Amino acid sequence: MEAQLLVRPIEKADIPQLVNYWMNASSEYLVGMGVDLDKMPDRGSLTKMLEKQIELDIREKPSYALIWDVDGVPSGHCNVNNIVYAEEAQMHLHLWHSGKRKSGLGTKLVRMSVARFFKDLQLQRLWCEPYALNPAPHRVLEKAGFQFIKEYKTIPGSINFEQNVKQWRMLKEAILDD
Repeated sequence: MEAQLLVRPIEKADIPQLVNYWMNASSEYLVGMGVDLDKMPDRGSLTKMLEKQIELDIREKPSYALIWDVDGVPSGHCNVNNIVYAEEAQMHLHLWHSGKRKSGLGTKLVRMSVARFFKDLQLQRLWCEPYALNPAPHRVLEKAGFQFIKEYKTIPGSINFEQNVKQWRMLKEAILDD
């Protein structure tokens, strides 16, 4: 039986699970995603940031998270930041439970999330720049229809160390063709 998938905006009830994903992750897992452990926010700061995100109007959000429900259970999230409303945003993807990874769910959930981000934020472009040494998101992005642009060195986010990333792009026209 195929899993029932739902992508929806984050709600206050989702915050503890999302925060637990980050707070309970092993150091090895976080570093494997390119996280600088010294830059990780504490539980309270992360909770407050997510609460504020939920309260803001869509046009004012500095970040916007979607929850991935698998068979009615919150199982991951996809979020964007560096949002320029009606233009572009930077996407991040996270399946919370290792048992759900490598199952094809990520690709389906990313496709659903991309459509939602383009619609809700009226985007023209969506970018994603995962750590070059983390192969999983690159497989998902390619299967989801993102175009590989380049590999380069940067500090991709507020909680990352300097690293090589692979830059992927999705254009509005590409999702309209689906």
